[in-house]
Amino acid sequence: MARTTGFAAEHQAVKYLKQHGLSLICSNYSCKMGEIDAIMQDDKTLVFVEVKARSSEQHGHPAEYVTTAKQRKIIKTAQHFLMTQPQYQHFACRFDVVCIQLNTENAALWIEDAFQVNH
Repeated sequence: MARTTGFAAEHQAVKYLKQHGLSLICSNYSCKMGEIDAIMQDDKTLVFVEVKARSSEQHGHPAEYVTTAKQRKIIKTAQHFLMTQPQYQHFACRFDVVCIQLNTENAALWIEDAFQVNH
């Protein structure tokens, strides 16, 4: 998928989440551990958002592409964000996935609490 398509899907996902009351803290946060598409706030919860976009489900549902390895990278990146942004350390954290169906207006599937940190 072209990077511009990815940015468009991320923008659509953020817009969708804002319509549902979340506020954007940061887009495309990256560090040596990985990247998080969007970091948002839902009241006193910090929401780390992974956006997956597909033009069809011919090769599986977009959420299936958030593998265990990808989840670990997102979690490590989120931990890095929290270490460098102490003002958010007292927040509860959640990992959401937003699936965007490309070429379809308003086709977003928001999976709240899609995965968790396993200690």
